[in-house]
Amino acid sequence: MNGAVPLLIVSHLAVASGVYALTDRRPVDTEVKNEGFFRVDTTRVLAATVESLRTDNKLVVFSYKGTAKVEAQRTLWWILGGTQELSVPAVVPYHLDLSNLSLGDVTYNDTAKLVTVRLPKVTLGDIAFQPENATTINGGILSWSEGQVEALGKLNYRNARRAMVAQAQQPGLLDTARKQAITNIQSYFEIPLRIAGRPDVRVVATFR
Repeated sequence: MNGAVPLLIVSHLAVASGVYALTDRRPVDTEVKNEGFFRVDTTRVLAATVESLRTDNKLVVFSYKGTAKVEAQRTLWWILGGTQELSVPAVVPYHLDLSNLSLGDVTYNDTAKLVTVRLPKVTLGDIAFQPENATTINGGILSWSEGQVEALGKLNYRNARRAMVAQAQQPGLLDTARKQAITNIQSYFEIPLRIAGRPDVRVVATFR
């Protein structure tokens, strides 16, 4: 039993020395290697993020909920008339169309550790009305006809759509949507960079 111990020690030493002998002991230029690795890694992370956003196509960055209060009128034979007042709540989404986003819109400055992303303008999405919460008041002789009431309703919803678009385009709301878009996009790029070990890289999003 005692004789086996020295043999094991000699065996382990032989393996260790063999591994040491096979190891390349030339000095490694760590700084150059690291810079090269980080540069390639950063580019790949940015490319993957761009592809992910482009695949998602439209990114909703903000939503506005308001109420459209409109009125429609119809006259038949210059004698018969009908009116309808409509009050209907709706939600208007603001989104970025990222279907054409490319690496050409992303600039990386390795010296400054800065990524700059150029964004398309914020646009309005489809207006989602909530007719179940709408209030309708009909008046006039034409309102006695179900067909005329339906026609007034269609006209009013067209008016309501225009009213909601006008509300959503108020400077204050557009400014809020743009700021939220910048915050969202910066986060989209910063998170994968941090995961890749690049928390030192700052992201700034601007509009084209």
